[in-house]
Amino acid sequence: GYRVSLQGNFFGRNHTYMAFPEYNPRKHIKLDPPLNIQSNATASKCQIWWSVWNVPWYLAEILQYELQYKEYSMSWEVALNKTLPSSLPQVEIEATELRSGTAYAARVRCKVSENENSYHSQWSEWSQTTVFQKADVPKVSEKILNTKTMHFLFIPLSFGTLLYLFWNCKLSSRKTVPFFKCCFLTLGQKASPVLTFPRQLLSFSHSIVCTMGILR
Repeated sequence: GYRVSLQGNFFGRNHTYMAFPEYNPRKHIKLDPPLNIQSNATASKCQIWWSVWNVPWYLAEILQYELQYKEYSMSWEVALNKTLPSSLPQVEIEATELRSGTAYAARVRCKVSENENSYHSQWSEWSQTTVFQKADVPKVSEKILNTKTMHFLFIPLSFGTLLYLFWNCKLSSRKTVPFFKCCFLTLGQKASPVLTFPRQLLSFSHSIVCTMGILR
């Protein structure tokens, strides 16, 4: 260790003040704040990373970080603090901890891990901030709906439409002659059938197949 003393001349006399009788630099470390803090937010998580400067390699491996983040419009006094378990200069925030459409600010500081006996340090100053916003959950496309959703919709829709066509043509067959003929022209006298049920069914099936092919 070292002995640290202060000397001064007061009223023409020299005085010595012993500041630290036994000073060990390893026990009094204060690092520079982390640099280049950046973030990338998605709908599922937010990744934040940074770098440290002027830190020896043997200290970089035993560093401890503390993350602080808040809503951008709020004060740092109400910010959330997280002491990170790893010495890696990165962290992830789960989307469940963030609100959609809200901007956040985050910063980080570092010190030597408290689990180390050979070194001791106090927290560095806070880094510069990074601003991020949780990405919105992808919405349904304007052109087509989600494929699985459309599949589930088409099953009851197709079945219901087929039942309607069948029932409509069955009722029509009771008033007209053959069973599967419907949609007659009624302009004074009975005309030839414009479209029969099999043709309706074929046309409808063709539409379903084309639509499902587009969705894929």
